[in-house]
Amino acid sequence: MNIEELKFDDNGLLTAVVQDASTFEVLTVAYMNRESLGKSLETRETWFYSRSRQELWHKGETSGNTQKIVDIKFDCDADALVVLVQPAGPACHTGSVSCFSESLLGESTEGPNLADYKILKDLEQIISDRERERPEGAYTTYLFEKGVDKILKKVGEEASEVIIAAKNRDQEELKWESADLLYHLLVLLREQGLPFKDILGVLNERHLDKK
Repeated sequence: MNIEELKFDDNGLLTAVVQDASTFEVLTVAYMNRESLGKSLETRETWFYSRSRQELWHKGETSGNTQKIVDIKFDCDADALVVLVQPAGPACHTGSVSCFSESLLGESTEGPNLADYKILKDLEQIISDRERERPEGAYTTYLFEKGVDKILKKVGEEASEVIIAAKNRDQEELKWESADLLYHLLVLLREQGLPFKDILGVLNERHLDKK
């Protein structure tokens, strides 16, 4: 489908729901006309149309909080978009990760904050960069240079530490040892050439099978 086949409203606009491509958290809802959508496709960064100012605006042009586009999907009626992005900073002008941070049910502080899980994606990228660049003195560089046997040993050691902390009912120690285990597991996955999203895919399949 091309832009001309989309169903813009009487004002020439489409609703654009912007989501974090890593966490799928809704960051903001804005509007695109043909020109801003064209610029978004061309630059692979989000451009919107401001109804109040009646002009185009490039997200992050002044703040630096740009949004790199991963994909743009349209709905079954071709009259709304979901824009999956990698944000370079907060989406909201208030400094919040998302414009949707308050709850009508008074539960804004309850439940998981999907942005918290973005660190896993960021950490995977950092580990990938370390493997490629091998900066001197970095612990991750040391692991890759020592090879898979060293990495496996560290995964085993950290798993044992997690077990000990849990057995001792030491939540503080369990927190730190679990973080160490996750880090070394991500290093192992990188060494094996297995993307973390493939692991998430398995978990998702299992979840769907049980529905």
